[in-house]
Amino acid sequence: GATYGQKRSSSDGPDVPRALLYDAAHTDTWFLVQSAIDYIEGAAADANRPGWVVHLSLRAPHPPWVAAAPYHQRYPAHALPECVRQPDADREGAVHPWLSVHLARGRNRSHEDPRRHRLLQASYYGLMAEVDDNLGRLFDRIKALGEWDETLVVFTSDHGEQMGDHWMYGKAGFFDESYHVPLIVRRPGGRNSGRVSAFTEHVDIMPTMLDWLDVAVPRQCDGHSLNPFLVGDEQPEGWRDAAHWQFDFRDPEVEVALGIPQEDCLLDVIRDARAKYVHFAAGLPPLFYDLKADPGELVDLSARRDAATRMSEYAARLLSWRMRHADKTLTHYRVSRETGLSVRP
Repeated sequence: GATYGQKRSSSDGPDVPRALLYDAAHTDTWFLVQSAIDYIEGAAADANRPGWVVHLSLRAPHPPWVAAAPYHQRYPAHALPECVRQPDADREGAVHPWLSVHLARGRNRSHEDPRRHRLLQASYYGLMAEVDDNLGRLFDRIKALGEWDETLVVFTSDHGEQMGDHWMYGKAGFFDESYHVPLIVRRPGGRNSGRVSAFTEHVDIMPTMLDWLDVAVPRQCDGHSLNPFLVGDEQPEGWRDAAHWQFDFRDPEVEVALGIPQEDCLLDVIRDARAKYVHFAAGLPPLFYDLKADPGELVDLSARRDAATRMSEYAARLLSWRMRHADKTLTHYRVSRETGLSVRP
């Protein structure tokens, strides 16, 4: 039988990645969405159920990046965005010892073949389109059941994807591409549309759902309800002014290459609208980016004397934040990230 991610034997052209062996009606994305539809239909038909909750977790887009037809050719490989990165991986890695070690690994070096990278990128975009279409199928069914106007929809992702930016694949480290994920919330009776630029975090999702259900939010919740953004234009008083996250990069190869023990293989980040400060344990040098002047995070300012005062300010803010959250358990590269909150009708 076919193996997971197996491709067709031939391509539809040099600019098109090979499609998945089986078609789009037999992918895990289709199956999972159909399972959600079946469950919602059953719940809607059961008069004894007061409502339903579905946590639909889709794998795609995810390795292996192989899209089913027709999604494999939805985006021509030559027409996709260029990577944000230094001219070569060696210059990118020279920014920091950890980054140099990380970029030396085989997975990251594999995209130095530009054609291979473009085909992977096209497959990734195709998988995103497949998710979009299947979510449309789900939403259409909810509307047909007459339950759309009573359904809160929250769409987000657990992490981002470097996809060649900074010569990296996957998610790791401190760059925005790994942490800046989508967050789209549709609340019945809320604003018709809008975009919020304030910093949000995944810990805000639970309080948002409970608040919408008019259920008390437990005091131990770290996050805050997003409903004020969904019903009005004013940002709530005291809303967070930055995002924070921690990345645990423990790995035997990395530990040996950097000459540090595993308990020191950590970095902490504070990122606001102006700048990003990255603090490493074990005496590894910090990083500092002026995001207003350098949104692509290509110029580290940590060694510049004129940046020392700003760096000290951000380091103090990070320390204060960590002290306030000292009793919290930080999740491996999924703690807190900036998202652009969009509201859709």
